[in-house]
Amino acid sequence: MKLRILEILDEQQKTKYWLYKQMGLSYQNFNKMVNNQTESIRFENIDALCQILNCTPNVFPLK
Repeated sequence: MKLRILEILDEQQKTKYWLYKQMGLSYQNFNKMVNNQTESIRFENIDALCQILNCTPNVFPLK
């Protein structure tokens, strides 16, 4: 799974720091998630991202 968090933040003209404050995670875990460097992500974090960014998780087929 690839997260488009930075792209969505850019589209919404919001900062990574703003999202970090909204999420309430440690900066190390948050940074790994945002930069797609994590091995796993909790469903509640995906839900929180979707709520905060007003988006939905979408699955696209791999090419």
